[in-house]
Amino acid sequence: MSGILDLLSSDLGKSIISGVSDSTGNDQNKTSSVLTMALPVLMKAMERNASSPQGADGLMGALSGKHDGSILDNLGGLFGGGVEETVTQDGSKILGHILGNRQQGVEKIIGEKSGLDTGSVGNILKVAAPILMGVLGKQARQNNVSSSNDLTGLIGGMLGGSGAREEQGFLEQILDADGDGSVIDDVAGMVLGSSKKKGGLGGLLGGLFGK
Repeated sequence: MSGILDLLSSDLGKSIISGVSDSTGNDQNKTSSVLTMALPVLMKAMERNASSPQGADGLMGALSGKHDGSILDNLGGLFGGGVEETVTQDGSKILGHILGNRQQGVEKIIGEKSGLDTGSVGNILKVAAPILMGVLGKQARQNNVSSSNDLTGLIGGMLGGSGAREEQGFLEQILDADGDGSVIDDVAGMVLGSSKKKGGLGGLLGGLFGK
């Protein structure tokens, strides 16, 4: 099973980055940076939500229904002529549901490190969130996910497994930011420190955050 960052370096991922960049009017390299930082954070938030029976049931329902992966079958149609407002509205609801009151803090930290303002980061995430749900939905179908344990296992696998404690801790710290900026230097320092190790989520994120 591919990890979420492997997706972004694939042909599909490049199409997603290009489409999100064009549809939001943001630089493609900065859009790529935002998505590389944001998608693992969003998945970590989903993993948190799925740790409760109610959260797992809600996510399972979404992945077997509206977000079953079909959005990936026609990315040309999705991005052609501009993304429809219904998609961004859906993305806004997804972000609000999985991030809650952490959304502003997450967008602020990612904005600080990508060189984009918070509004631009938010616009990118509104388009990306339904696509991410589609990726998860497709993986759930391919792996016959039918229980909350299967679901958390799937998300954990796409995040790189439970062994990467340093990386998981980094994602937790971003999610626990309250948006006042005080955590930004701490997070950056931690990721810069982890960028020395080759490969892995920490190394990739470290390169982006550290420029």
